[in-house]
Amino acid sequence: MTVSASPFSSAPSLLDHIRPQALALPESGIVEVMNYGRRREGLIPLWAGEGDLPTPSFISEAATRSLAAGETFYTWQRGIPELRAAIARYMSSVYGVPEDLERYHVTGSGMQAIQIALALTLSAGEEILIPSPSWPNAAAAAEVIGARPVAVPLSFDPARGFWLDLDRLESAVTPRTRCIFINSPANPTGFVAPAETLRGVLDIARRHGLWIIADEIYGRFYFEEGGLAPSFHEVMDPEDRILFVQTFSKNWAMTGWRLGWIEAHPSLGQVLENLIQYSTSGVAAFMQRAGVTALERGDSFVTHQIERARRGRDIVAAGLSTSNRVRFATPPGAFYMFFAIEGESDTRQLALRLVDEAGIGLAPGTAFGPGGEAYLRMCFARGEAQITEATERLVSWLKK
Repeated sequence: MTVSASPFSSAPSLLDHIRPQALALPESGIVEVMNYGRRREGLIPLWAGEGDLPTPSFISEAATRSLAAGETFYTWQRGIPELRAAIARYMSSVYGVPEDLERYHVTGSGMQAIQIALALTLSAGEEILIPSPSWPNAAAAAEVIGARPVAVPLSFDPARGFWLDLDRLESAVTPRTRCIFINSPANPTGFVAPAETLRGVLDIARRHGLWIIADEIYGRFYFEEGGLAPSFHEVMDPEDRILFVQTFSKNWAMTGWRLGWIEAHPSLGQVLENLIQYSTSGVAAFMQRAGVTALERGDSFVTHQIERARRGRDIVAAGLSTSNRVRFATPPGAFYMFFAIEGESDTRQLALRLVDEAGIGLAPGTAFGPGGEAYLRMCFARGEAQITEATERLVSWLKK
């Protein structure tokens, strides 16, 4: 039997005709490992940046009630007033800032908040400074719009952990630099910028006329005294060029909801509304009702999440410290252990091997940019039994 050739087989590749910036985007190294191992029976998946608890029922039920009430129409582009007011109250309660709902705009995830912040501050050919290793999505989002992310290597030593050298940061500024992206507490390193570092970053931004995009989504996952990571809110003046990006994903176990917000000076309100209008035209009302409930009734759940993460961190740190093959520092914030294993330089292949050989799913450091290549990332926002078992599997593998 003769099989006819596809009428499209000789056509020029469509890939030859798309934007180079889209074509050049890397595949996610995290997703590669997830796809490789997600159906393995008995595997403990610690590769993604989320815990193992579902969204609390009292939050989900708020969305159900909204749907039952028929809230399925277009809604406020900036977010329903009730959610913006709830965000304003929450931020005032946590950070002591004035309660002003005009500073807050609801977005379809923290990721969209980052994309809007980039669209507001960066043009094609301009540069954004990003301390590295870093969560890869911010750099990739800059590349999508034709901008150039510039990695600024974090420093590391086992006693101090990861830290940002301000002289190194300022030396990376060029005439094309437009903004600095600061994620603190940080994914994947657990780096937390102390207040004096935040002041130093702000001084650099002021001297060079730069924007700061402050990703403080792990701000409450801070395990040192006080329980709240230092924030740009503590050191800024009202007119400073700072955009804050936030999400409901981590605190309230709502990763799948894709709900977040962006905080900015009220004078930027109409521009932000326009950017939301011309991307998603707003967030579904029923999701926003869930957000209101999370903020108003979810604080005890957040406290529970943080304590689980603290126990998970301590279990992993204790286990890794029994091996002389592992280099790490116990992170003061976020919920990731970022560690290197002596003799293992190809962490992409290592992460795939650990799926097969240890039954655990970790993210390869190659996914997190310059400086991350030798590391693995383990999410420890899990129940005590599961994180203990995962740590024991890893330690046993290290001994082989």
